[in-house]
Order: sequence, then structure tokens, then C-alpha cells
Amino acid sequence: MLSKRIIACLDVRDGKLAKSVKFVETRDIGDPIAKAKEYYDDGLDELVFYDITASSEKRDIMLDVVNQVAEQIYIPFSVGGGIRTVDDASRLLWAGAEKINVNSAAVQKPELIAECAHSIGTQNTVLSMDILKRQVCPQFPSGYEVVINGGRTATGLDALEWALKGEMLGAGELVVNSIDADGTREGYELTLTRLIAEAVSIPVIASGGAGKPEHLYEVLTEGKADAALIASMVHFGEYTVSGIKRWLHEKGVKVRLRY
Repeated sequence: MLSKRIIACLDVRDGKLAKSVKFVETRDIGDPIAKAKEYYDDGLDELVFYDITASSEKRDIMLDVVNQVAEQIYIPFSVGGGIRTVDDASRLLWAGAEKINVNSAAVQKPELIAECAHSIGTQNTVLSMDILKRQVCPQFPSGYEVVINGGRTATGLDALEWALKGEMLGAGELVVNSIDADGTREGYELTLTRLIAEAVSIPVIASGGAGKPEHLYEVLTEGKADAALIASMVHFGEYTVSGIKRWLHEKGVKVRLRY
């Protein structure tokens, strides 16, 4: 059995670490470069960096911040936000990222997933999905819809259908982010995560709602996720990466521990 991964998410706005609740009430909370180093030193498995306004503002991602983060850590590091072309993806890898996350632009141009997978490798191409719960209906048979541009724009896409298409086009991983749970610290959306994890054969990263170690245990077992994204619970100092991993290990979840 592969070890479950713990991934810290750094949402960055104007070069500063930011956090929101359900994609609104965003506030600056610190220095992303310092936080990246802190979590790396504490045993983090991977890091994901999201430039949360690059897509909605239709601008390029901040390569200088990506480069500075990459100089501080020696674990897999993925970047998302504002990636519209293979050239964008390549520049991020040159800046120090190991993986790229496509989201809004991939919905608008699905072939971007295949182009990135072909150019930089499936293992380096991650499809991130921001998802809202809907009533089950012919348009949304899974009961979930994909939204883009930081949750501002509905797409009419059923989340499960988009996850399957993303895998078919060449995505090597899926980030399944529940906007309904995002920033609430009340637990991941287990039904959504399990629905997609059971349908695809690529790793699924659960995102949105982590507030305590029990939530990670639930999503990594009952939710069948391969990895769990955390943010607020470590950003505000209530938990540490090493403490979370030790707790999961004691509960029987296979995680990588530093001794």
C-alpha cells in the first residue's frame, strides 16, 4: 500500500499568503515563502501553491514567488493559477515547480490537459476541480457542478463527468476541492471525494474543510483519497504537520514519518 500524502496548500494573492472561507472573505495571513520552509522542515510530503487571482485577473502567475519557494524546499511542489498554455506550464517547471495544476483554462480548453501531459508528462500534470453541490438532475447526475475563476463562474459541467474526461485527456492526478467545505474547518466532503476516487484510476487529492486530524483520517479512509490538502489548521498554528502525521500513524494510516 502506498503511503498517504499530506499536502499543504498555500493560496497566494499579491505575493502574500491568503485564506478565505468558501472562496470569499479572503484575508492576508503571512509570508508564503516562510510558511513553505516551515512546513518542509516539519516533514511535509508535498506543497501546492495557488495564485488565487491570476485566472480571474487574466494575468500571468508570479514566477518570482515560485522561484523563491522552490529554493527553500526539496519536496514535490506544484503550482496553479493562470496557466493557459503549455508555455506557461514549461516556465513554471523552469522556475522550480515539479507539477502544474490546471483548472479554469482546462475547462475552457480541455485539450490543454492533453497538451501539457504530452509536453511535460502525465505525472507532472494535475487537474484541479473547484466543485459546488447541486441537486441531482439530468444536467448534474452526480449532484455536483464544476465552477471556475475562483468559484465565480458556473460551467454547467457535471463534476464526475469532468473528472473522468480529465483522466482520459492525460491528467496524472486530480485535486477535488469542495467549495461548500472550503475554509469551514468542519471536515472534507466525503461523498464527493469517494465518488470520484472510486471512478478514476489516478490519485485523488481531497481539498476543502480540514480542521482537525480526524478529518484527514476520514477522508483518507472512508473518502478513499490518496492525499489530503491542509491549510487553515496549520496556517494558524493550531496543529503541526509532524503532529498530524504522528496522529494518523497511531491510527493505522500509512504515512511517511521523519525520525
